[in-house]
Amino acid sequence: MDALRSWQHDEVTLAGETHEVWRKGSGTGVIVIHEIPGIDDLLVAFAEEVVARGHTVLLPRLFGTPGAGFTARNIAGDLARFCVRREFSTFARGRTSPVAGWLRALARRLHEDVGGPGVGVVGMCFTGGFALAMMADAPVIAPVLAEPSLPFPIGAKRGADLGLSPLDLVAVTRKAAEGCEVLGLRYRTDAATGTRFDTLRRELGHRFIAVEFEGKGHSVLTHDRQEEGVSRVLDFFDEKLGVDA
Repeated sequence: MDALRSWQHDEVTLAGETHEVWRKGSGTGVIVIHEIPGIDDLLVAFAEEVVARGHTVLLPRLFGTPGAGFTARNIAGDLARFCVRREFSTFARGRTSPVAGWLRALARRLHEDVGGPGVGVVGMCFTGGFALAMMADAPVIAPVLAEPSLPFPIGAKRGADLGLSPLDLVAVTRKAAEGCEVLGLRYRTDAATGTRFDTLRRELGHRFIAVEFEGKGHSVLTHDRQEEGVSRVLDFFDEKLGVDA
């Protein structure tokens, strides 16, 4: 994939799991987690903007083939595989996806490596809620949830669920009460996000910062990019991680 040529590639084993990770930049750490169909040119372009603001960025590959393309066939194939993998809790309520353990370990390792006050994370779509899960048990101080869509919003209860176990939810609300803010972005009418923003407002109060856009769309930072949303994320990372824009 041409867009990743300037990125350092490695296979990272943590918590008994191995995933590919691409790395670029210097300064405080940010982890950018892709959506279906995986790492593509638009995701890398967004990550390059984070790098340019003075951050060390990691791009872990959780599924999909980098550069495979945003086609109906690729999306359908990745979605089918995604639904049956045990690392992702696609339907269960009140459960944290097991892959969060590896992502938390990655955040801890990144923080130990680059230092700073903590780590920023942005999750998108099916991985949107992972940023919240990582906040529960990792040095994550700048979590960004872009159109969080798990568990699948089939029914009102799933649509309101945050994809967290009860213990992780307690940890997240405690950390928010201590001052950690959470940034959320979505198109207001995006059915994939269910009523999770209402749940986040209820659980986190004024520590949840909602950025909502009118019109039809889903992927705020990539395929249906909103410049205001991208700017809000970059400024959020700069503020929380101590970078002067």
